[in-house]
Amino acid sequence: MKKGAPVSAGRKPRGKAPDPDAAPGNHSARMRTRLRAAWMYHVERMTQNEIADALRTGRVTVVRLLADAVARNEIKITIEGELAELVAAERRLERRFNLTEAIVAPIAGPASDRTHVVSAATGAFVSDFARAGMRLGVGWGRTLIESLAFMPSRQLADFTVVSLLGGITEARRFNPSEYAWQLAKAFGGECYLLAAPALVDSPETRATLIEKCGLDRIFQLATELDAAIFSVGGMLPSATIYQSGFMTDADRRSLTASGAVGDLLYHFYDAGGALVGHPLNDRVMSIPVETIRAIPQRILTSGGGEKTAALLGAIKLIQPTVFITDELTAKELLTLAGTA
Repeated sequence: MKKGAPVSAGRKPRGKAPDPDAAPGNHSARMRTRLRAAWMYHVERMTQNEIADALRTGRVTVVRLLADAVARNEIKITIEGELAELVAAERRLERRFNLTEAIVAPIAGPASDRTHVVSAATGAFVSDFARAGMRLGVGWGRTLIESLAFMPSRQLADFTVVSLLGGITEARRFNPSEYAWQLAKAFGGECYLLAAPALVDSPETRATLIEKCGLDRIFQLATELDAAIFSVGGMLPSATIYQSGFMTDADRRSLTASGAVGDLLYHFYDAGGALVGHPLNDRVMSIPVETIRAIPQRILTSGGGEKTAALLGAIKLIQPTVFITDELTAKELLTLAGTA
């Protein structure tokens, strides 16, 4: 990725040094990093070298993070406060599923809209995560579309978004292409769409579209991504994939009978994270799972009790590096995985 523009070498003004958290887009990421370092050091009793390895940074940076947390009184206020349970859940998820980072959003109660809070956390994460020169692959769904409302626009040089699933034949709110171009617009970047239906009539049609209709370029771009962000769909009739009319209820019942617990980019998989032996998996216009697994940063975001089994299967399927969810789903997922 390209580096950002060099900092001006002009004379620095006198007075108090500016707070690095005050820079746009920096506050959430820096605060979370300090909190994670403080939790590991004071609660988990990890050494500074161990924390540096866990956060993929240097020991000197860890020392500064811990000192900064003390100076800001964040250790007492945050770790002893109501967010302690969220941090503990994040650490359990990270250890259980070998994640680089877990983000658990607070929720008011069981009746609250879990998708809304996960969308908010996702928008904040992507805002901090996006960088100039980045190539970002994206999935689709309500969680991702609604995250745009929590993502302030800013211009990033040489920023590219690649949609990893077809589905642009009809204009719908949760169309797989919608999130891709809206995200690219938010960061002033370019957008590449997989210009085909999400599902075609045969494996032969799929191969023809890829090989002879120019879609091989999108599949090649998918092998060059820096990161990708996905949501998952469950198998209930209320799932977006069925509510949006992309698949029929007969398809849903047939897939469930084949052992499917959810889908990621229309790849239907079972509880063990293996693709089910169903004809639909051979007709989807979507980037292959093998390509997805090879993307350096894989961000999975979803929440909701009806998606617990789907999430566990998806984690096994693509082994995400980052996982974003809500506190109730986190608890349910850990219970299902045998790590309550």
